[in-house]
Amino acid sequence: MKKILTIIGARPQIIKAAAISRAIHTHYPTLLEEHILHTGQHYDAAMSQVFFDELGVPKPHINLGVGSGSHGWQTARMLEGIEQTLQSGSYDAVLVYGDTNSTLAGALAASKLHVPVFHIEAGLRSFNMAMPEEQNRIVADHLATRLYAPTQTAVNNLIHEGLDTHTLLSGDIMLDNTLHYLPQALHSGILQRYNLTEGHYALATLHRDFNTDNTTRLQSILQALGQIAHTDGTAVVLPLHPRTTARLKDQHITLPDGILQLPPVSYLDMLALEHGARIVLTDSGGVQKEAYFVQRPCLILRPETEWKEIVDEGAAILTDADPQRILEAYDTLLGQTVTRHALFGDGDASSHIINDILKHIR
Repeated sequence: MKKILTIIGARPQIIKAAAISRAIHTHYPTLLEEHILHTGQHYDAAMSQVFFDELGVPKPHINLGVGSGSHGWQTARMLEGIEQTLQSGSYDAVLVYGDTNSTLAGALAASKLHVPVFHIEAGLRSFNMAMPEEQNRIVADHLATRLYAPTQTAVNNLIHEGLDTHTLLSGDIMLDNTLHYLPQALHSGILQRYNLTEGHYALATLHRDFNTDNTTRLQSILQALGQIAHTDGTAVVLPLHPRTTARLKDQHITLPDGILQLPPVSYLDMLALEHGARIVLTDSGGVQKEAYFVQRPCLILRPETEWKEIVDEGAAILTDADPQRILEAYDTLLGQTVTRHALFGDGDASSHIINDILKHIR
C-alpha cells in the first residue's frame, strides 16, 4: 500500500480530483491510500464545498484554510502548510493538478523534500507569460517526476522543453468526468428552475482577472453579450463568479438587458447548462473543453488558449474582448454542429494515470 497526497485548492481541481479518487476507490483500494490536502484557495461554499458534496470527493484530511491574498502571500502560506504535512506524513508521492498557486506550492514543497511529484494536466501552454497560470504550470512541469499530458499538443510542448522522458499521453480526466456525470447532470433541474429551454439560450462565463479587472474589457464583453441577447432574441445565461460580481459592484457596471444573471453553479448544473446551450462564450479553459465534450460551439473571450486543438477543429473561435469579433464569431458558429473526436483520449485517463503512478512510486 502506497500513500499519496493529493493537493487541491480551486474549484477545477476539486472536480479533477473526483476522477482520480473515484478510480482509486473503485479499482485500486488495496494499492493506494489517498490523502487529500485542500489549501483553501477557493473557500466560498459555492466555489468549494458544493463540489465535494455532489461529486463524492472524499473529505480533505487537511485543510490549510489559506484563503485569498496576493500571489506571494498566498503561495507562501501554502508552501509552509504543505511542507509541514509532508514532513509529518511519510508520503510516497504528491499529486498536483493544473496551474493554480496550489499547484505551484505543492510541486515546489514536494520537490524540495525529494517526494516524487506527479502533475496531471501537464504541458499546456498559452505562451503568455503575463498569465500567473502559465508561470505556475511551467514551474510545476519542470519540477515534476512524471507528467500527464491530456493531448498530443501538450506532449509536443513538453518535448520542446526537453521533458519527453517524463511524459505520458494520458488523455484528459475531465473527459472521464463528463462521460461519467453527464447522465446525472441532465436531471439536475437547473433549466426548469430558470425557465430555460434546451437549444434556446447562450451560456457565458467570465472570471479571468484580465477581463474582470479591466473596465474597458469587461464593458466590451458585456456590450457584446447584451447585443447578442437583443438582436438574436436569445437569453444569455451568465453564472457569475464571485470575482466578477465584486468587480461589477466596484466599477458600478450594470448588466445589459437580456442577460440572465445566475449565482455560481455546481458542476452538475454547469454540465447541464453547457449541454442545453446553443452556443458557449467563455474565458475559462475548463468550460472551453466541456463545451467541446458536449458538442457545443464555443467563443473564447481571450487572445489565446491552451486548448488550440478545439480552435484548429473549427469548434471554437478566439475573439478576445473585441465586441465586433465576438458578434462575427457568434454568427459564424451559431447552429454549427460540433463532432467530438479523440483529441482528449478515450475517457479512461484516470486509469492510465494511476497505472503509471504505481510504476514510478519508489
